[in-house]
Amino acid sequence: MTMSHQAESSAYRYFDLIMALFIAVLLISNIASAAKIVNLGLPVLTFDAGTLLFPVSYVFGDVLVEVYGYRRSRRVIWVGFFCAALLSLTLAVVRWLPGDSQWIDQVGTEKFDAVLGTLASGRIIIASLVGYFAGEFSNAVIMAKMKVRMKGRWLWMRTIASTLVGEGVDTLLFVCIAFLGVWSPALLVSIIVSNYVFKCSLEAAVTPLTYRVIAFLKRAEGTDVYDVQTDFNPFKLGV
Repeated sequence: MTMSHQAESSAYRYFDLIMALFIAVLLISNIASAAKIVNLGLPVLTFDAGTLLFPVSYVFGDVLVEVYGYRRSRRVIWVGFFCAALLSLTLAVVRWLPGDSQWIDQVGTEKFDAVLGTLASGRIIIASLVGYFAGEFSNAVIMAKMKVRMKGRWLWMRTIASTLVGEGVDTLLFVCIAFLGVWSPALLVSIIVSNYVFKCSLEAAVTPLTYRVIAFLKRAEGTDVYDVQTDFNPFKLGV
């Protein structure tokens, strides 16, 4: 007897935890990205602060696809998308509301705009959501299809290859949509290259940990999904 998708999902012990961690990483990295641009002394080491954490979302993305399959990964990506949109919408409303006089004296609208205002800016919101959507789904589709073709072998090749594409799409779209015409071409190139190199390097560095997490989850959940006849349409929201 085959379980329904709902019953099967509820039987998983760690799926909700992985989804919560994925969304937490996404939102925290978005705030950090708006808060500071880091420069470690070299042009190729200039990146937004969210870069320190955001690559972890791709690690979670790999884990979700490898263990639970593309369909459940698609659901998590959409939940993350709506949560990121809600964060930006909330900050946009907060930015619009009048501030208390004491808050204006101590903080003020200019300081708010300098840090969190970018997350309430229409251009930044669009850049963040478009980059996230395209990058995460590129990563998930490649990961799922490579698993089927490779018959579950060479996990390291799948995680790294999917990240190279997903992070590339995400970084290029976000930086170009958000800052083309705002920053100098030299700074744009520096941000794109340094972000991309750092994110992909982190993915490669944590591959041994990814292996352990995936192995643990497959044993604990008793599942190892292969997307053989999966509909990869990203807009199909059902599990």
